[in-house]
Amino acid sequence: MDLDALTAARREEWARLDELSRARRLSGAEVDELVTRYRAASADLADAKTSAGRSVQGDHISTMLGRARLRLTGAPENVMRQIPRFFALQLPAALYRVRWPTLAIAVGFVIVMVVVALWVSGDPALIASLGSQAELEKYAENQFTDYYSENPAAVFAGTVWTNNAWIAAQCVLFGITGIWPIMVLVQNAVGVGTAAAIMAAFDRGDVFVLYILPHGLLELTCIFVAGAAGLRIFWAWVAPGPRSRGEALAEAGRSLATIAIGLVIALGVSGVIEGFVTAQPWPWPVKIGIGAAALALFLVYMLVVGRRAHRLGETGDLTEYEAGTPTLVAG
Repeated sequence: MDLDALTAARREEWARLDELSRARRLSGAEVDELVTRYRAASADLADAKTSAGRSVQGDHISTMLGRARLRLTGAPENVMRQIPRFFALQLPAALYRVRWPTLAIAVGFVIVMVVVALWVSGDPALIASLGSQAELEKYAENQFTDYYSENPAAVFAGTVWTNNAWIAAQCVLFGITGIWPIMVLVQNAVGVGTAAAIMAAFDRGDVFVLYILPHGLLELTCIFVAGAAGLRIFWAWVAPGPRSRGEALAEAGRSLATIAIGLVIALGVSGVIEGFVTAQPWPWPVKIGIGAAALALFLVYMLVVGRRAHRLGETGDLTEYEAGTPTLVAG
């Protein structure tokens, strides 16, 4: 099919469809005409996609059809119908897209944490600079573990949840800077490494590990994912490819901002574990096993369900109906 010939033949009909879809009021006859022209334009779009794939003409028709569809229905898709698609397709697909950056960030985080811990614990002067001997001993012997039980479990869980969710949201939403996610990740790695060094200096390294692992497995993974999503948004601005930077940022922002919503839920789970499990006098294998199970479920959702959604063509972005047709550019 010659798309130029199709455009020339249908231009007036498409213009009429566009005119009707933009009209503030329609008579009964005009509504019937809108439906007729909508069906005809849908057939034209199907023919264009079948013969030439995606094209400028096809996107033009799709834009008009989207406007006409909204004019006919009068309302967007029911939100309750969107929720299953969000959790079954959009969110896991968005998480799957950042799997490799997440792994890279996790490795980098562990390296920084270990280097800081070894550096600080191996230098008595650095340890002394963190506080007096009595203060550091009190922290290692009491304050570190008391932190998890000094407040009611529900209050503590809610506090750490909101704090961690805010950190994750900042990493995603301020990711366009390219600096904020890295700063947050480095600060956390240095903080964890310093705490480990203090505990190790007083022969409490095992206590540090046992108290961090139950909730930290999922909590830190969520922070890694948030950092990866933020940096992907930054990279869409740096290297947009054949798209304009505005289009690249819009697509990355829409698709990856969904991760922030998913991480709020996952961090809620880690907050519950930190508030109701970490401080419990249960066997450590049980507590660490609960944390490992939570992480395993998250990874299955991210990698297995996400891979399935990715194979179905999902990216985490809104559908063309919801977001509109992007402008094609040569390149």
